[in-house]
Amino acid sequence: MKAAVLHGNEDLRYEDYPTPETKPGTVKVHVRATGICGSDVPRVLHNGAHFYPIVLGHEFAGDVVEVGEGVTSLKVGDTVSGAPILPCGKCDDCQQGHFSLCKHYSFIGSREQGSFAEYVVMPAQNAVKYDPSIPYEQAAMFEPSTVALHGVLCNEYKGGGYVAVLGCGTIGIFTLQWAKIFGSRKAVVFDIDEGRLALAKRMGADAVVNTKEESFLEKAMALTNGHGYDYVFEAAGNPATMHIAFEVAANKAHVCFIGTPHTDISFTPAEWENLNRKEMLMTGSWMSYSAPFPGKEWELTAHYFATGQLKFDPAFLFRRFPMSQAAEAFALFHHPEQVHGKIMLVNE
Repeated sequence: MKAAVLHGNEDLRYEDYPTPETKPGTVKVHVRATGICGSDVPRVLHNGAHFYPIVLGHEFAGDVVEVGEGVTSLKVGDTVSGAPILPCGKCDDCQQGHFSLCKHYSFIGSREQGSFAEYVVMPAQNAVKYDPSIPYEQAAMFEPSTVALHGVLCNEYKGGGYVAVLGCGTIGIFTLQWAKIFGSRKAVVFDIDEGRLALAKRMGADAVVNTKEESFLEKAMALTNGHGYDYVFEAAGNPATMHIAFEVAANKAHVCFIGTPHTDISFTPAEWENLNRKEMLMTGSWMSYSAPFPGKEWELTAHYFATGQLKFDPAFLFRRFPMSQAAEAFALFHHPEQVHGKIMLVNE
């Protein structure tokens, strides 16, 4: 088969690569669309791969073309997305259904051959069947949707409250939608990009706040009549938005940090006092799995994509490239501030 193979830092070649073999309990999928995740970028551009050569890619959708011995849940022709984690299933965390926290996991697209290829093989339990009416490029975004939903679940979310989503990249937009699906009193999205804020409005935000505005905090609080936000989701991994989370949170707020910062972050004593005085509950969120594997995050994404309640907008996608031009696609991330949305690789 053909694949985009990473041989070294910034050495991504589209070339012949061994087609993976279908083994008992697995399925082979013809990859139709696969997204470039933010975690793929340092693997290609900043010496971040576990080993070389490697085929990256873990956000994908396609068609089952071969079914291994013993597989009864899927058949050739089924449309599937892939849950990329391969948990050990034996450790304490796995036994409790906390597969994201498994210390002995493997992972499709970073430790195993991934989806930047014509075909990928995975355990049948990792193949999430979905309605074929869902376009491949939308189904390739199962994984970002599940990451957002996992954060909502980690934050013990209940409907009826004020919701703040800080950062309206792909994860933030999905977080907004899940908050709306489960019933928010008012959901407000914060960002510095007017284009992304416009997308948030199209996707159901009750209001948006541009944090570049001098009086954005006053505006944000006025939207809740001074109450503050009962549920806060930080989805950017940016120190600026992490600070804002402390400011906009209501008393007894639930605050979840889904984003991962890549620089040091510190808080002033006054800012930290917000945590104490407001008696906030804070949690992190990591990946997107629960029991039974791969979890309700994946099951509900398939359901709400099919019903149309979980929406997909063309603005989610920044650019499309054929798989043969994967190197050109990654080159855009030399200037990440110019990449506004998901870059999708498609097999021609």
